[in-house]
Amino acid sequence: MAYEEFIGTRAVAPAHAFDEAALLRYLQAHIQGFGNELQVEQFKGGQSNPTFRLTTSSGRYVLRRKPPGVLLPSAHAVDREFRVISALAATAVPVARAHVLCEDPAVIGSMFYVMDCVDGRVLWDPRLPGMTPDQRAAHYGELGRVLAALHQVDPAAVGLGDYGKPGNYIVRQVARWTQQYRAAETEPIDAVEQLIAWLPTRIPPGDEVAIVHGDYRFDNVIFHPSEPRILAVLDWELSTLGHPLVDFAYHCMTWHMRAGEEGSRGLAGLDLAALGIPSEADYLQTYLQRSGRTHAVSAEDWRYYLVFNMFRLVGILQGIKARALQGNASNERALQAGQRARPLAEMAWALAQRC
Repeated sequence: MAYEEFIGTRAVAPAHAFDEAALLRYLQAHIQGFGNELQVEQFKGGQSNPTFRLTTSSGRYVLRRKPPGVLLPSAHAVDREFRVISALAATAVPVARAHVLCEDPAVIGSMFYVMDCVDGRVLWDPRLPGMTPDQRAAHYGELGRVLAALHQVDPAAVGLGDYGKPGNYIVRQVARWTQQYRAAETEPIDAVEQLIAWLPTRIPPGDEVAIVHGDYRFDNVIFHPSEPRILAVLDWELSTLGHPLVDFAYHCMTWHMRAGEEGSRGLAGLDLAALGIPSEADYLQTYLQRSGRTHAVSAEDWRYYLVFNMFRLVGILQGIKARALQGNASNERALQAGQRARPLAEMAWALAQRC
């Protein structure tokens, strides 16, 4: 996979262009010390909310906005992103400093927010090429540590007690992503139909509530330029109050995706020990210890969490495909990304039959 296609910035895509002079006037009025000149570039990576780098005489910032066009209900919630990173600023979870949320679409055509631009490394390839085994182990250790730290934050203590509905998270999520998939459906997929029928009937007992990221992975964090230390967690669009183990299982889908396949950021089939990358079982065990858990997760429950997250990702990919067909996706490779929905659904259904 050509990860360099996701790295860096490019000229603003015509579909996402906006009145830069209007933006400059707004930010000068709402961010103290904002510069007099503005250069706007669009980040190459990302499939959902278009993201831009703003360069001024006072420094660099990042703007995330809702995409234009017809959107799925509750999707592209940049206002929720702004709220959660503002709330987490005083915790052990590293986030960029949030500056302003603009809910008035008249300024640039859709809701947006602005935060600091954090300089560092975004690691798109989970194989971490060019690193030694010890370096890979350290980066994976840090990645798991930060997610465990997020799940240990008390939502009420940081003003996020009402950030989502407490309890019955999986029940509600299965219903939500079934609805999201239906709203973006472009063709019949038998495996999806099987999953839609199966998932509500096999939900594991018990429930937990924590702040969950919803899309935690290497390319949604910024590492220090030279150290295995995360400076900021990005892309909080899918964050809510939910089950921490479900959130962690989404992160662990990487171990089930085939390495090297087009569109896949996976580890399956690699000699992980030789690379210095922990096995899924070891990575999960470390997370459980960091979370202070005294009991293991059953193999059946863990597989269910993985199947659900694969189904959820199918819904996300289907939404990307629908936006690509409408011509308003944020990434030029969106249609190709959307084509991954069918094989992922088939993988999920095969895993479900082992539960």
